[in-house]
Amino acid sequence: MNAPRQVSHVGIVAKSHLRAAAPHLAGIAAWLRDRSVEPIFESSTAALMPSTDGWRVAEKLELVDTVDMMVVLGGDGTLLSVADSIAGAGKSIPILGVNFGSLGFLTEVTLPELYPALETVLSGKSRVEERMMLASTVRRARETFAAHVALNDVVVTKTARARMIDLSVSVGDEFVTRVRADGLIVATPTGSTAYNLAAGGPIVQPTVDALILTPIAPHTLTNRPIIIPASATVHVKPHMDRRDEVFITFDGQAGFQLEEGDEINICRAERTLHLIRPSTRSYFEVLRQKLKWGEAIVQP
Repeated sequence: MNAPRQVSHVGIVAKSHLRAAAPHLAGIAAWLRDRSVEPIFESSTAALMPSTDGWRVAEKLELVDTVDMMVVLGGDGTLLSVADSIAGAGKSIPILGVNFGSLGFLTEVTLPELYPALETVLSGKSRVEERMMLASTVRRARETFAAHVALNDVVVTKTARARMIDLSVSVGDEFVTRVRADGLIVATPTGSTAYNLAAGGPIVQPTVDALILTPIAPHTLTNRPIIIPASATVHVKPHMDRRDEVFITFDGQAGFQLEEGDEINICRAERTLHLIRPSTRSYFEVLRQKLKWGEAIVQP
């Protein structure tokens, strides 16, 4: 889909304590204002600036309610935190991710590409990809205890010093397996290149309509990752005793300790994340650059 043509307010969020972003913040804001677009700084981002005189500043929740798009400066983790805030507010605000390190899977735009990318967005010529998200609920004592939306993954895992944990996994009404492992990752295709990849799961192109279930260091080596339809609902139930410590996390941004009897339900969220991709760089080009595929091979 194409980027929205009418952009009047842009939120600017930088990674916490990212001093390298500080010299660029006022420049981005001035560039936007010169084009009749009002920049609004997230409060902790504004703290990186020598002065905020003349610039509008808002807390993250207020920012999400005010802007038409977000510019995120940092890495993929920073973009995930913004995505989670947007999802939590029930919004569909497009995000332009700018990476201050190496190329990111989500923060794909490099610093030299920033202003051409913004120009493409404001002219309505950039592409916006819709990325599937996960809706997760935890039921405790037959009541909904917590609900979260995640872009990358929902992870059930043990603590560093704890023994392996025991999880029953079902898809829809059908029992799949009982996993003894360090944990279980339920990932979207977008999240397939995050924790899922480190745990030995498959890379899945973001446009594929699927969910990925990946055990973390399973006790039985035949417990392998599996890809299921995105329309399915995944049910996970930990089997615990007093010695077990089991945690659930959402995109690595939030989480809490589970208790015996808790039930986790994970399905495709109703809303999608809108990720702005102004460059012509393909997904496979990003993979090659990030994963160093074929580096020793001389290209024809």
